[in-house]
Amino acid sequence: MKKINTTEEYIAAHPKWRNELESLRQLIKSFPLHEGIKWSMPVYDIDNKNILGIAAFKSHYGIWFFNGGLHENNTRLLINAQEGKTHAMRQIKFDENTHPDMEEISKYIAESIEINKRGIKMQPPPKKEITIPAELKQHLISGGNLEAAFNKLTPGKRREYCVYIDEAKREETRKNRVQKIIPLILSGMGLNDRYKPE
Repeated sequence: MKKINTTEEYIAAHPKWRNELESLRQLIKSFPLHEGIKWSMPVYDIDNKNILGIAAFKSHYGIWFFNGGLHENNTRLLINAQEGKTHAMRQIKFDENTHPDMEEISKYIAESIEINKRGIKMQPPPKKEITIPAELKQHLISGGNLEAAFNKLTPGKRREYCVYIDEAKREETRKNRVQKIIPLILSGMGLNDRYKPE
């Protein structure tokens, strides 16, 4: 998929949901939000603080709220797309059988803006101790520059690599993942750095 630079390009790249995305966009633009592209998707912010975004996938489209976990009044439609991974972010999903009630969605947007204005933030849960998988540990202690490069990474980047390996069920997959990440570690990159827009 080519790099997305504008919301128009994003909507054009998702013809199945073109009308629906455009309707959400027009609703969002009725609020005092700045429209931009982050992570190749339309994101709306106030003073560079992300408030919400819209996205489309094969079988659904939706709107996500960066501080949705802090909503008190408008919560009925909010779901956590990645339970245990995302802390405050929530989304509302729609498909061919469900359609947004724009008046109701307006209330969610207004509450998110109000939460931002009040400066309320969700306290992240305490970070778990990083446990280095045996397959990676074996390479780290075998000498060379890998251990030093790994230790120079931020704790978050080290954690990403460990989780990436641990999520694989098969031993062969785990070993393949270690081989795949070694060049990234040596170059000082995090697992997801290569996907970040320049």
